[in-house]
Amino acid sequence: MNAADLHNDSIVIDGLICAKWNRELFEDMSKGGLTAANCTVSFWENFEGTVKNIVEMNQLIEANSDLLMKVRTTRDIYRAKEAGVTGVMMGFQNAHAYEDQIGNVQIFKDLGVGITQMCYNTQNLVGTGCYERDGGLSGFGHEIVAEMNRVGVLCDLSHVGPNTAKEVIDASNKPVAYSHCLPAGLKEHPRNRTDEELKYIADNGGFVGVTMFTPFLRAGVNATVEDYVEAIQYIYNIVGEDAIGIGTDFTQGHGQDFFEYLTHDKGYARRLTRFGEIINPKGIRTVGEFPNLTEALLKAGFSETQVRKIMGENWVNLLKEVWGE
Repeated sequence: MNAADLHNDSIVIDGLICAKWNRELFEDMSKGGLTAANCTVSFWENFEGTVKNIVEMNQLIEANSDLLMKVRTTRDIYRAKEAGVTGVMMGFQNAHAYEDQIGNVQIFKDLGVGITQMCYNTQNLVGTGCYERDGGLSGFGHEIVAEMNRVGVLCDLSHVGPNTAKEVIDASNKPVAYSHCLPAGLKEHPRNRTDEELKYIADNGGFVGVTMFTPFLRAGVNATVEDYVEAIQYIYNIVGEDAIGIGTDFTQGHGQDFFEYLTHDKGYARRLTRFGEIINPKGIRTVGEFPNLTEALLKAGFSETQVRKIMGENWVNLLKEVWGE
């Protein structure tokens, strides 16, 4: 089977997109053959602000129903594939939206939020992010993890500090994930994960989504899709073929104001980091170029079965364990 046919036949899941939501992007997602994507609806927003974001996302899904459908279950992912549309899996990049109410986990799950990152770069009530002295998972955080397990929400550790990440892995009775990360073995960065961290999550039944955010790639803004595949290969060699997938961190369509918001604590306070120029790897600059990744994986020597797993099947299997069918 050639690369194009394999891509079209595969379940293709992007484990993290935080692009500018509009018709143009949704058409590009269709062009790229995305079966489903974890679409961020909360970064620094509180409960009320996040509910407003979900309302807007619901309206977008309804207005673009020829291209999108809402995903609540893994069955919905297969329905999206059959219908030829992209399934929107709503996710948080910060548990801040739960505020101090355990019951809000269930409320947001009922609204369709099935993936939540425990912290976004800094301290919150749950634990600590990767840009701060890491005190680990709080007592309240243990309660939040237990409630996420109970209602079926995936614990995402991508921007979480290493101590907090380990303690979530140990505390959770369901598999957890780095939905979008890169290996520190190729480039040292607070957001990248050491070989030991990658091995630990895999050894404990967890999952690693590999991002292509160029500030964290070895080649930086000069990266190509082949450099992205190098990072996938590196992580694959540590976690194996069943615990790896894609989480691009596409920010397509956003301007500098968006990154100003992201890179300040709580969205407005102290600056956490500076990224410089944000440009995706050559060959996969837009969501519509997703098929180039399938081709690059095949060229790198991955088998058709391995490519299917990496491009989406492993994500489905992970979500089945957390969400059920």
